[in-house]
Amino acid sequence: MTGRTTRWIAAVAAVAIVAAAAGWFGARRIAGAFNPDPVSIASVSLESMREQNRLVVFAARYVAVVTSTQSRFGLSARKTLIMPGNVRYEIDLGALSPRDVRWNAATRRLTVTLPPPAVAGPEVDMAAIREYDGGGVLMALSDAGTALDAANRQAAQAELLRQAKGALPMRLARDAGRRAVERSFAMPLAAAGLDPAVTVRFADEPAASDGERMDGSRSLEEIYGLNDNQNARPQRGTRP
Repeated sequence: MTGRTTRWIAAVAAVAIVAAAAGWFGARRIAGAFNPDPVSIASVSLESMREQNRLVVFAARYVAVVTSTQSRFGLSARKTLIMPGNVRYEIDLGALSPRDVRWNAATRRLTVTLPPPAVAGPEVDMAAIREYDGGGVLMALSDAGTALDAANRQAAQAELLRQAKGALPMRLARDAGRRAVERSFAMPLAAAGLDPAVTVRFADEPAASDGERMDGSRSLEEIYGLNDNQNARPQRGTRP
């Protein structure tokens, strides 16, 4: 065998190796395109949501009407305060961790557990405050007016929070947060041609009954070995 023939054989072998490698990587990319990994997609969605930090899911405006009275020296005074305030309902997405997202391959269900919505505020609309008083003699002779103002402000703040934490607005906030997070996880999966069921629950809600519990589900933390201090995105080429 001549040296020239040997070089030709080596060149052909090198081209064959390169072609095989390119074909292997190409096949992997095609397989990934036609067989997308729901766990990887969910991991990216989780990372994106954590970067949002706090999600405002609902906002409402309430009005507190409170009245305080004082009696001194046989005289009485009263003041009524009307205080409007705006309240936001937020979900702390920054608190999410890989253990809060579970994938069940058998039932093709993604379950996300959120921290409960928190009330932010109230932000008092100072321009819309209204006050009405009676008993000017006592207020003119003492500090009753100042005491009544302080009592009314404290009572009005408490009343705004009481209204904000009522059963109806909290339910509306939970429903809005549930829908928003469901969309955030479901849309990327749907764009990849997948159609898994996405269930969002809150950490303070009862767990599924034994008949509904997905015993085969695993969290992203269990799949990828992630913890709270690690990025939720899997390394390239990693498979569950």
